[in-house]
Order: sequence, then C-alpha cells, then structure tokens
Amino acid sequence: MNAVEIEEAVSRLAEAPFDPEEFPFAFLEAFGNKSTTIKRLKSGSSNQSDLGGVLQRNNIHLKVCAEGAVAATLTALRESPATARQKAKFILATDGRGFEAENLVDGETVACDYPDFHDYFGFFLPLAGITTVRQIRENAFDIKATGRLNRLYIELLQENPDWDTADRREEMNHFMARLIFCFFAEDTNIFYSEGLFTQTVAQMSAGDSAITHEVLAEIFRAMATPLKQREAAGVRNWANGFPYVNGGLFGPDRPPSGKSIALHPLTPSPKAGY
Repeated sequence: MNAVEIEEAVSRLAEAPFDPEEFPFAFLEAFGNKSTTIKRLKSGSSNQSDLGGVLQRNNIHLKVCAEGAVAATLTALRESPATARQKAKFILATDGRGFEAENLVDGETVACDYPDFHDYFGFFLPLAGITTVRQIRENAFDIKATGRLNRLYIELLQENPDWDTADRREEMNHFMARLIFCFFAEDTNIFYSEGLFTQTVAQMSAGDSAITHEVLAEIFRAMATPLKQREAAGVRNWANGFPYVNGGLFGPDRPPSGKSIALHPLTPSPKAGY
C-alpha cells in the first residue's frame, strides 16, 4: 500500500464505530498487513504480547484498555519485557475515546481524541515499510488532499467515460491540474477570500450540475485574463474576483468539454474533506 491508500484506510477506520476486539487487527490491516498475518495474530500463534494486547514482532505493541486507562496502559506497554524482547518500534493504547502512541526509536509521541487519530497516520508509516516518514508526516494534509482528489478523479471518469481515452487524457490531466491549483490557492489564501473557489462553483451551479462545466470554464477564463483586459473580454462579474494567473495553466482554454461535470456534491476543499 502507498501513503494515499493508507490514509484512506485509516480515515475509514477512525470514522467507523469503535470495536475494541477488532481495532488492533483493523489498525494493522490499514497499514498493509495481509489477511494471513492478521489470522496468525488473531489465533495467537504470532502474537507476542504479555499484556493481553497485540504485539507484532519488530513493529508494534498495542492494547485496547478500559475507559480512562490510556496513559497507564501506554506506560505498561513501554515497560513490558515483551516490547523490548520483540523489538517493537511503536506502542499504542486506546479506550475508544482517547488515543496515545509512542515511537520508541525516536521518542516522538501522539496524544489525541480517538476520532482524530487519522490525522497522525504519517506517524505510523514505518509500520508499512515507508521510511521517509518525517517528510511525509510534514505533508500529511497534502496526502489527504491527494486521496480525496483521487476519488474525485474516479467519479469524474464514471460520469464522463469518454475522458478516459488516449486522445482526451492530456485534457483530463490539464483539467485536474487546474482543480488542484484552485484548491491549493483557496487553502493558502492566494485567492484572498475564504472559500472563493468552492463557494463560487456551488452558488453559480445552483445545485444543477448541468452548468457546472460552464461555471468552471468562466473561472478558468478569468484567471487567464489580465485584470485590465477583463472588461473587453466580457468576463462575468461573479468571476472577476479571481486573480490573474500568469503562465500556461489556465490558457489556452482547453478543459474537457464533453458531458456536464457532476461536481456540486464535491465542492468543499479536499483538505477539509468532502
């Protein structure tokens, strides 16, 4: 599994109802452990825990505890002889309300409410053999955005199957690059107005995806037109608040122009979640 797939799996686990018996195995599965590995841990044949938790050699010792006992359980995991003997790199304790973990290699820790642990998936990426963890952890929200944009990409192709052909692929990639820029610009205040892109698309589409492609085309045209030339170009007033973006991203104007774009349910920023 790559980092994007892991983020999606961890997010699904955090959103699902907490199951104390299944959580340790679901957590390990989210980081790419195969079903045969999970079965051996469940049967106890490869589970090395001495605390009634789940200990995967060379990886992690985790335990679901009674409510309110998260901190004490994490201490017990840290002091466990089995943790040291089996060379666990991580310890993790949760009661379904709180969530605490520690990287025993570098001493870094995580402490958060259980529903928020997906925000720290980058902390655990070594469990999946991804060693560039610090760089990826620093860009965790970019990975989340990538995963959500991937789902948007898939949905667009489902609605517009002709875009998934060799002669349209360059157009599709160009279109996705435009969307990525707009979401990024919105989240980093390049647009100087909170929610400018997503709110404009939502408001001007008026819940009707039949004209969403026209709304997007006008926004893109505005960003390809210098401010002094917009009146002569007839840029619509509602698109005039977007800045001019010099370069080739928004010109020449060549977004996919086939079926209407079903975007209105997906307009919130990828970093905020759809």
